[in-house]
Amino acid sequence: MAGECTVTVKAGVCGKTTKITTKQNDDGMTVLVSIETDCPMVGKNPLPTDIVSWEEVGAPFNESKVYAWATENIRHTACPVPSGIIKSIEVAGGLGLKKDVSFTIE
Repeated sequence: MAGECTVTVKAGVCGKTTKITTKQNDDGMTVLVSIETDCPMVGKNPLPTDIVSWEEVGAPFNESKVYAWATENIRHTACPVPSGIIKSIEVAGGLGLKKDVSFTIE
């Protein structure tokens, strides 16, 4: 269902958990992303507030507002939180379905 999505990211060995809640704004184009986290890097600065869902989901990595924010705030490139934010934006914006993703590391 478009409009709202919550993604919980358990980042792994660091033990940090991030809850991402994304809601589509009344304009039907932009989304508001809120983050609850125990990670000091993820919680350091808020995301931009002017995220247009279809632009963000279709952007190259180097033009993504989420990945630009991550570049400034998260020192661990393997952190799965930015990907979780993008997935949340995709679903809330009506551009993807609610389907879990996972990593299996052996």
